Amino acid sequence: MADPRIIDIKLDERTILWRNADVEQERRIAIFDLLEDNHFAPQRVHADGYMGPYKVVLRVEDGRLVIEINREDDSALEAIILGLGRFRRPIREYFAICDSYYQAISNASPQQIETVDMARRGIHNDAAEMLIERLEGKIAVDFDTARRLFTLICVLHIKG
Repeated sequence: MADPRIIDIKLDERTILWRNADVEQERRIAIFDLLEDNHFAPQRVHADGYMGPYKVVLRVEDGRLVIEINREDDSALEAIILGLGRFRRPIREYFAICDSYYQAISNASPQQIETVDMARRGIHNDAAEMLIERLEGKIAVDFDTARRLFTLICVLHIKG
């Protein structure tokens, strides 16, 4: 029976050099929300018909995103590799707007905070749509899953 979802996700900690408390909270929330509700369906057909659930490891290697996909019993299924060149700008913009958001929380009016938060969501949504496009033919994901995966991709790019 098909169960196209992620039941466990890990980030390659060797990739991440530094995280502040805000970033760590974003990572925890993204993982919690992802595991609570996601649609993740690799498109390659496996000889035994395996169709989930999946355990996933995300890492960045040589400027590429590697998505290791494993079965529920931890045996390897496949690895999807995506070039990250098209994501550099959205990642940079997302970091910049998140910095503005965290600064606004401490000293801005509610209206200013809402404006910055709307811009943050817009960048995040656009990046999620781009991720869905880049995964087309490789992994089918829904919009919310793509948003949460983009958050985790951003965490992998923090260099201190």
